[in-house]
Amino acid sequence: MATTKGPEGTTSPPAPPRERPRRAAASSPPLGGRSAAGGSPAARRRRTWVTIVLFLLPGIVLFGLLVLVPTLLAMYSSFFKWNGFGLFPTNFIGLDNYTRLLEDEIFLGDLGRGLILILLALFIQLPLSLAIALLLNQKMRGRAFYRLVFFMPYVLSEVITAVLFTMILSPERGLANELLGAIGLEELESTFLSEPSTVMYSLFIVMTWKYFGFHMILYLAGRQSIPNELTEAAQIDGAGAWKVFRYVTLPLLGPTIRITIFLSVIYTVQLFDLVYVLTGGGPVHASETLGVTMYEFGFKRFQVGYASALSVVMFLLSLVFALGYQRFVMRRDTEGAITNMRAAR
Repeated sequence: MATTKGPEGTTSPPAPPRERPRRAAASSPPLGGRSAAGGSPAARRRRTWVTIVLFLLPGIVLFGLLVLVPTLLAMYSSFFKWNGFGLFPTNFIGLDNYTRLLEDEIFLGDLGRGLILILLALFIQLPLSLAIALLLNQKMRGRAFYRLVFFMPYVLSEVITAVLFTMILSPERGLANELLGAIGLEELESTFLSEPSTVMYSLFIVMTWKYFGFHMILYLAGRQSIPNELTEAAQIDGAGAWKVFRYVTLPLLGPTIRITIFLSVIYTVQLFDLVYVLTGGGPVHASETLGVTMYEFGFKRFQVGYASALSVVMFLLSLVFALGYQRFVMRRDTEGAITNMRAAR
């Protein structure tokens, strides 16, 4: 061991070596690769999955009891002639209910009437909603009030809407006929809901009044997500209002337009409560839809097997359209959403 000499020739003991700072005991990994906070990574993953399952279990049980089980029961009973009484059907008839559907004029008429409503919605209701959304996107006084007024009909339930328009379109002292008579247009007075030639168009007017506010809000949200710099750049380049809408606004609103078309078609295929309260499917089946026909056969005529076959057809129509539409029309939108989710991870 070396010694050092002081300034007066005396020797002094050597300085002790510097000790390395000790790490905190908590920072050292415990034996077996387990963290002090909660066990091994595999145990943490198991606890995470148990938590997820426990939170999802009530929803899964309700979905199974209220959706999956009735769907499977309807598929099963559609192969039987059953009046709904008894625990399970027993009179097996195979595909007779489905062949009967293909020969039923009411069912075929329901398909035609549903197609008419879909076309009217695509070419009148949705463009009207888009036009009002673009109008309310402009700077004007009372813009928030107008948005509220146009959206309020959607908040009302279908039953309340149907009862309201039953009084408005009533042939006797209905508000519509009273207004037409007050302004001197008595020749236009009509029994809107009592004539086969006018009931479908009256029904479509009610549907438009009820649902165009919902689509309007979707279009308005989509329009507000478009940066103003894009429209301003197009205007600087000399584009007019129509060209800005045609080449800038409309393409960027494509995903919103596609989702509103999807929702409108699915709703029209499953339309029931509004029609049933407003017209009951009459007169002489002129406004009847698939949902109303299914209800009539299942709960009034007690032909549950036939009504089950009709419900299965409604389910298949909705499923085939949904899968095909998402596969061929909304493919770019869904791929973009998945890509963004992966990038966020």
